[in-house]
Amino acid sequence: MPTVELRFSAQPEHVRTARLVAAAVARRAGVDEAVLDEVRLAVGEACSRAVGLHRSHGIAAPVTVVLTEEEKAFSIEVGDGLPAPGSSASAAGVPGGGGSDAPETEADSEDEMGLAVISGLVDDVEVRTGADGGVIRMTWPTTPAVVLP
Repeated sequence: MPTVELRFSAQPEHVRTARLVAAAVARRAGVDEAVLDEVRLAVGEACSRAVGLHRSHGIAAPVTVVLTEEEKAFSIEVGDGLPAPGSSASAAGVPGGGGSDAPETEADSEDEMGLAVISGLVDDVEVRTGADGGVIRMTWPTTPAVVLP
């Protein structure tokens, strides 16, 4: 199961690089050419969301992108360092770790909009949050390479 892992500082200019790498690895993994634009857009949205979360909450850890080629699927996981509300890490003083009683901010609305865009682009999306941060996992089917006789 070949894997490519990217780590980059939470700077918006790095999102483009992540999109380009994701599209190249997806193409090599056998993702249909017609879907590559959706891969680029979804990765861009997920990375922009992670960068925004890092910047708005003062998180110094890098954004992570893990691209994995499986037997009949290609998956991308974009991780941020924002602990889930109520986790021991958010209770330890991560700024903005906020509980469920906190009023919704503009950043929260943008976060929800980003997740809605990703869900519209990718059929198989999973969003997880934990003490180590959040992960958006997106999966696309691959087509096996045709071997010419």
